[in-house]
Amino acid sequence: MTINKIGFDNDAYLKEQSKSILDRAAQFGNKLYLEFGGKIIYDYHAARVLPGFDPNVKMKLLKRLRDKIEVIICIYSGDIERRKIRADFGITYDTDTMRLMDELRDGGIEVRAVVVTRYNGHQIVKQFMNKLERRNIKVYTHQAIKGYPTNIDLIVSKEGYGANQYIETLKPIVIVTAPGPGSGKLATCLNQIYHEHESGLEAGYAKFETFPIWNLPLKHPVNMAYESATADLGDYNQVDPFHLETYNKIAINYNRDVEIFPVVRKIMQRIMDDDVIYNSPTDMGVNKAGFAILDDDLVQYASKQEMIRRYFRYSCEYAMGVAEKKTVQRAELLMKELNLTPSDRKVVEYAHKASIAAQEKGKGNEGVFAGAALELKTGTIITGNNSSLMHAASALVLNAIKILAGIPKNIHLLSPNILKSISNLKSEFYNKRILSLNLEETLIALSISADFNHSAKVAMEKLKELYGCETHLTHIPTPGDEAGLRRLGLNITSDANFSSKSLFIT
Repeated sequence: MTINKIGFDNDAYLKEQSKSILDRAAQFGNKLYLEFGGKIIYDYHAARVLPGFDPNVKMKLLKRLRDKIEVIICIYSGDIERRKIRADFGITYDTDTMRLMDELRDGGIEVRAVVVTRYNGHQIVKQFMNKLERRNIKVYTHQAIKGYPTNIDLIVSKEGYGANQYIETLKPIVIVTAPGPGSGKLATCLNQIYHEHESGLEAGYAKFETFPIWNLPLKHPVNMAYESATADLGDYNQVDPFHLETYNKIAINYNRDVEIFPVVRKIMQRIMDDDVIYNSPTDMGVNKAGFAILDDDLVQYASKQEMIRRYFRYSCEYAMGVAEKKTVQRAELLMKELNLTPSDRKVVEYAHKASIAAQEKGKGNEGVFAGAALELKTGTIITGNNSSLMHAASALVLNAIKILAGIPKNIHLLSPNILKSISNLKSEFYNKRILSLNLEETLIALSISADFNHSAKVAMEKLKELYGCETHLTHIPTPGDEAGLRRLGLNITSDANFSSKSLFIT
């Protein structure tokens, strides 16, 4: 099945979701702290498992509500200190925080403040805070509370939440978001509610989280794809036992929300004098994604493909030393539950065949024969392999845009003089041993060639048609290949093989 159909209705989702948030705010005297999980913009996981889902639909949701909302961004000090990376962009959490602020401001949405949670005073953290404050951005710090979250007497006291800074807000709905999980969003919401009630004001809490989708079955591939996406965190989905006991209805939540719910409920009861409307973790949510699914078969297929992609990604991360073996095993076990194997990803087999073809022709670098394959939206499979001239990813993209533009194989898109100039630059000035062009270099060469080569110009215009296409490489992409593939918006996987025998790869 080629995923070029629509399985999700963005308009229906926006209508239902905005209504749900406004209704919840009204239940708390129009002061709602909304924990906003997942990615506000560029939610590519949701777009992959729900074909048709706009990666930026949540930003559109916020724009609908912009007159009623403002934003607090949380970032855990330990993530700044460890330089934690947001994998889909390859940038650190602190950089992503600044990028998120820019995006929100461009959308006319006010960012009230940034909160550094579990503040530890580390120098790198202070530098980040200084950078924001010198740009006139309000920065607050919240300390870790001893015994959190079980020592409720201390938490709900002047020495607990009371000792943390209060962030003055003006709008009825405060979106509390973060660059990633474990950033302290829930604690920040409850901290704010404590201060509001201490001042005699009404305020409440709710949670917005796309996955797991509470009204889909526990073993629905969409929900299993979420488990795979969080395999490194050890999260798993389960039936919400509190919801089942109270309403005799099955609803799906994930373990951390279920485990923490009794504590959260007690904290809220203590703050709000027992005026709490929630009987289950599911009650806390305002999530309507499940009601906008149009084609369940398509969504199931897409989710299964995402599970395979996650397995490949974790395998590569393990090879690079940034993931644990148990994470790979968890992703593999989830695949086995649905009888999936890596070969169920169509482009994998073709990439391997391209690698074998390269070996048979004796083409490759340092004895490494790399292959790559790409599936166009039409279902056509394109392949490429490495050579002394270019990386496999470079050959693949050039071959694909030639096909899309109807250009014969024997027509060259890149000027030999440009290729020679780049090779000379790499050897004489950069002292590189491997002179073949990575994808980023190839795209630059293509753009230059397009100025005087009509075929190159026509082919270059087809690059945008590669967005969302499935791609597999037999080797972990080099930084230059990865950057180029990411910019083209390809859904990339690779085998856990290195592209060179060298330890330092550029």
